[in-house]
Amino acid sequence: MNKSRIEWCDYTWNPITGCRHGCEYCYAKGIAKRFAGDVRLNMADERCKQKDGIYVLDTAFTTDRGIINYPFGFAPTIHNYRFDWPGKVKNGAKVFVGAMTDLFGSWVPDFLIKKVFDTCEQYPQHVYIFLTKNPRRYLELHEQKLLPCKENYWFGTTVTKSADEFIWVKNTPYKTFVSIEPILEPFRELNSDALPDWVIVGAETGNRKDKVVPERWWIEEIVQQCKKHDIPLFMKNSLQDLMEEDFVQEWPKQLKNHFQLSQKLKNRLDDKCVFCSKEMPMKEMIALLYRARRGEGAKRLGYSCHSCFEPFKKSLNSGEGLDSEKN
Repeated sequence: MNKSRIEWCDYTWNPITGCRHGCEYCYAKGIAKRFAGDVRLNMADERCKQKDGIYVLDTAFTTDRGIINYPFGFAPTIHNYRFDWPGKVKNGAKVFVGAMTDLFGSWVPDFLIKKVFDTCEQYPQHVYIFLTKNPRRYLELHEQKLLPCKENYWFGTTVTKSADEFIWVKNTPYKTFVSIEPILEPFRELNSDALPDWVIVGAETGNRKDKVVPERWWIEEIVQQCKKHDIPLFMKNSLQDLMEEDFVQEWPKQLKNHFQLSQKLKNRLDDKCVFCSKEMPMKEMIALLYRARRGEGAKRLGYSCHSCFEPFKKSLNSGEGLDSEKN
């Protein structure tokens, strides 16, 4: 996975790249073009193979100039060697899945989406954030019982204009959000029948000839809608100059402070109370030390939680020693 510059995630993970939506403002297409090398030469390479009209790479596409991340440009490509990448980040993080594609595009077969979900299942320490311009695929997968409904899965829909479609799976506990980016016009009222759990909004970036610069009142209307429905609103940095003192970056409580330790690190940082066996971070406990003789370095017996330490201290002061049940 790659450390991300996207403000609302920690990493991006792209087991699939490329897209067929053809959005004129697409940032990902520009990135792919920049790091594609000579696409015609790459397509003539023996490593160039397709399955169901999608390019497939079992290993990274390397040349004498190093790794080429997008050897087929922005054509849909499966990178099989990237499917274990979430396991390389041991501590829990917010992972944007498919920043360089639309995982739920009509051209992506169900088995491939399921393969991504299966990988996510193997590394549950992360929060996985999905985003699509094809939200009807969510409904289709839900009906097929292929759309996981978990606390650490967030399903978002990208919309840019009022006429864009955003659909939520109603009456289910899916974590959902709408990403209004880039905002290209004033946005309509949020669908009160199926409100998202989070709203992200951002302006178009880059130097496109017909680049749309939003007006402040467009954003203010979204602010009012979010306040009305008590939905956290996250403004991307592209709106900071426009919104000035009214710039906000709000998180749902499930995402605000998400950070889960790997088991290996957790084992190093946690210990059990020697009295009640409750497991907790060592920094929140009291270390029990002793010296066998004067001048000798202190040795650690273990740790005690605060609730157990007070009666232990009193027993020492009274000369009664430890309670037999705690010995």
